[in-house]
Amino acid sequence: MPKRQIEQMMWADACAAMDRAERLRRQFFHHGESRWEAPIDVFETDQALSILVALPGVELDSISVTLSAGTLLIKGERPLPSELQNARILRMEIPYGRFERRIELPPVPLEISGRHLANGCLMLRLEKGSWR
Repeated sequence: MPKRQIEQMMWADACAAMDRAERLRRQFFHHGESRWEAPIDVFETDQALSILVALPGVELDSISVTLSAGTLLIKGERPLPSELQNARILRMEIPYGRFERRIELPPVPLEISGRHLANGCLMLRLEKGSWR
């Protein structure tokens, strides 16, 4: 394999590692506070936006959802199970503690018309309004 191709592969690997590290940093720390971001999927139809938020282990009544000035804010907390409070951590990949996710929305009138939790995911429906 030519030296130039090896250098390009090494550079691509280094960039990918830096991207992974940055995603982890954003997922767990915000403004010096320990918070994590839940992964989301956003879908759009002519009538609504549907947002799926992965929040396994989080109860619906502990999730706050607000819509203001074109931004959807989802926040809450996933507590560490009480039986694990005094356990020694060998590996921790599932984030616990406070979470917050801000989602910039398209510039159309929207109203939260539904929210439910299924299979560890919060499903939000935002109905599109008409321009007035």
